[in-house]
Amino acid sequence: MPVATKKLRSNRAWLERHLTDRWVKLAQKDGYRARSAYKLIQINEKERIFKPGISVVDLGSAPGSWSQVARRLLSRKDGSLEGRIVAMDILPMDPVDGVDFLQGDFREQDVCDRLAEIVGSAKVDVVMSDMAPNLSGIAASDQARSMLLCELALEFAQDHLKPSGWFIAKAFQGSGYSQFVEAVHRSFTRVQILKPEASRDTSSEQYIVAKGLKPRR
Repeated sequence: MPVATKKLRSNRAWLERHLTDRWVKLAQKDGYRARSAYKLIQINEKERIFKPGISVVDLGSAPGSWSQVARRLLSRKDGSLEGRIVAMDILPMDPVDGVDFLQGDFREQDVCDRLAEIVGSAKVDVVMSDMAPNLSGIAASDQARSMLLCELALEFAQDHLKPSGWFIAKAFQGSGYSQFVEAVHRSFTRVQILKPEASRDTSSEQYIVAKGLKPRR
């Protein structure tokens, strides 16, 4: 009974925080599916990454807010898409106009191969990852699974980005985080670590934003 009561209180606290959250309200007003849209918007305001005509791969895309942002930033004046967006997630995602979506587990090789086939042989301008594992409640295990997704995203970027392309990845501070940041530094000429305003202060998430893919040795 005490465990159930604690869980109920936690759920109520989350719901109250969610309903009063500034970014949740703004997302509802602006038509975005999640508050995370503003994290990408704020990253782009700082770095000027997106423009019509580019190609984007969105890893961990559900429920689709980052794909929505990319779709709007790649739009012509008449609202039509100029460029290409490919999205994937282990969860289903409601369609976003003009976005190609693949559902599957990015940790599985056949899913990675199918995604590579959809992307094609042409290099892309942006690889962005907002991936996070389903939490088990075991901190060490959750962190390890999170860092594995970061490493897989980096590997995908190394394989598919243009030399002038951008890599954006969410990573949680903890075991393996500093090693991942070092790996990104080895792979790109310019690396920044950002904490968008829309990211909760209580979250350990950081966004690694990198540009200028170095040739593989």
